[in-house]
Amino acid sequence: MHFQKKRCIAMLLAGGQGSRLKVLTEKTAKPAVPFGGKYRIIDFPLSNCVNSGIDTVGILTQYQPLELNEYIGNGQPWGLNKTHSCAQVLPPYERHDKKSGWYKGTANAIYQNIDFIERFSPDYVVILSGDHIYKMDYNAMVEFHEKNGASCTIAVRDVPLSEASRFGILNTNPDNTIYEFEEKPAKPKSTNASMGIYVFNWEVLREALIADEADPDSSNDFGKNIIPKLLHAGHKMMAYTFDGYWKDVGTIDSLWEANMELLGKEPEFNIRGDERFKIYARNNALPSSYIDAQAKISNSFIAEGSEVYGTVYHSVISTGCIVGQGAVVEDSVVMPGVMIESGAIVRHAILGENSKVCQNAVVGGVFKPNDKKNISVTSKGSVVEANTVLLPGEMR
Repeated sequence: MHFQKKRCIAMLLAGGQGSRLKVLTEKTAKPAVPFGGKYRIIDFPLSNCVNSGIDTVGILTQYQPLELNEYIGNGQPWGLNKTHSCAQVLPPYERHDKKSGWYKGTANAIYQNIDFIERFSPDYVVILSGDHIYKMDYNAMVEFHEKNGASCTIAVRDVPLSEASRFGILNTNPDNTIYEFEEKPAKPKSTNASMGIYVFNWEVLREALIADEADPDSSNDFGKNIIPKLLHAGHKMMAYTFDGYWKDVGTIDSLWEANMELLGKEPEFNIRGDERFKIYARNNALPSSYIDAQAKISNSFIAEGSEVYGTVYHSVISTGCIVGQGAVVEDSVVMPGVMIESGAIVRHAILGENSKVCQNAVVGGVFKPNDKKNISVTSKGSVVEANTVLLPGEMR
């Protein structure tokens, strides 16, 4: 089979378990977790690729891959199913030499798919993570990389000094060349945090991956191994500053927060009406949402296929949900297919897909701005029985 040579392809790491999302990822890979009413987390990096003119994407899956594989399909919702473009799901597999199997780390995952990348003979490879919410033009980053004659370019964002020790920190010269990389330093020298978005010259990356795989002491990780080794070897490495909205939604509170940041007249992250940078998603054709005459809705998203008979305030109601008569939903994220029966009260909560809150049950409590972590969560398909209470911070 003939494959067209590509200037640039993307490799999207989407195999994470997302254990910090607790019950929400017991049956779902983190990139497949619903977000913003009608999307899933993986829609954002995939849409960024399409909007950046990158039409070949390898998607590396591992944990709970079934739902993610079905969701991606042949890449049609993102326009990645045309001639000379593709969205290819790449699960781990065992080869004849037994030198493969489960992905051992981010670098090993790419190493195991060298053959896929070689098909396209790219000049550049963009490495992405499947669990961040943001809009970014990767092509602008590739052009910056090319213009500076770098071997590797790493996207960075400025973080508060108090948070810098949670990130990989890149220390740079005035011309944005990187002279040092520190993984979660106790005493950071700068606030340039790595976003885990890399552009590599393919030949440089290929050589680095092969050398890394041959090192028995390596943990096969980009941040811990590949980046420091390339720096040590004297490769020119650049920091590319990104100052737009970016959120790692790897925890319950950050996922809740990111959903809330979509709301309001001037939201922190605006996904409404941006034709230039649309977010594409696989959505079943559902009827328009129905809002009953008795319903009261304020500052909320109500996705298609939903029916609202009660009160919804400052919340995200996803596709195919029902909010019954006399039910109240406040400061909450309601994932697809949820049934909230009459008289139920849901406050400061995340309700997992296809879960049910029965009549007169109470989930959560009043949201207090300084108490972000006290979010009640229901898992996929769970039931909160009639007249029972799920306390603030409790999970079911």
